[in-house]
Amino acid sequence: MDLSNLPWRKSSFSSPNGGDCVEVAELGSAAHRPEHKLDATHAVRDSKDPLGPVLYFTSPGWHAFVNGVKSSAFDR
Repeated sequence: MDLSNLPWRKSSFSSPNGGDCVEVAELGSAAHRPEHKLDATHAVRDSKDPLGPVLYFTSPGWHAFVNGVKSSAFDR
């Protein structure tokens, strides 16, 4: 599946020199969703490896993830 034509975006907190960044894309149509992830609404990938693995989130999963990030739930 070719996801290169999606409008991937990085966080505004990303380093201008690269660094450890993730990119997110909204999946507007089923054409961008793998058959087993037709309910996915967002895709996330490593900006340093754009051809590498992609994580897919449903709408409730995406909102839970974003809220977890905002509340520092994933901080070490």
